[in-house]
Amino acid sequence: MWLWWIGNAVLLLAVVPVVLLLANRVIRPALEIKRYAEDILEHGLGLDQNLEPLPAVADTRDLVSAAKGLAVRYVGAAGPLL
Repeated sequence: MWLWWIGNAVLLLAVVPVVLLLANRVIRPALEIKRYAEDILEHGLGLDQNLEPLPAVADTRDLVSAAKGLAVRYVGAAGPLL
């Protein structure tokens, strides 16, 4: 019976703290990875919101190139008047 109590004491005083220490060394980096993943998700969604107007940039480029040709014709016609 005394050996049973000694075995329980060894288990509580030696094995349990080692298991808790090893679990802490695994859980802490896992929680840090979770924080990094949440940060990446948050900033990825913010980046997506900033990329929404990109199709309008292509339309603006096309309109500027069309207006550039018209501006050259206008300056050519208005040049003799000035």
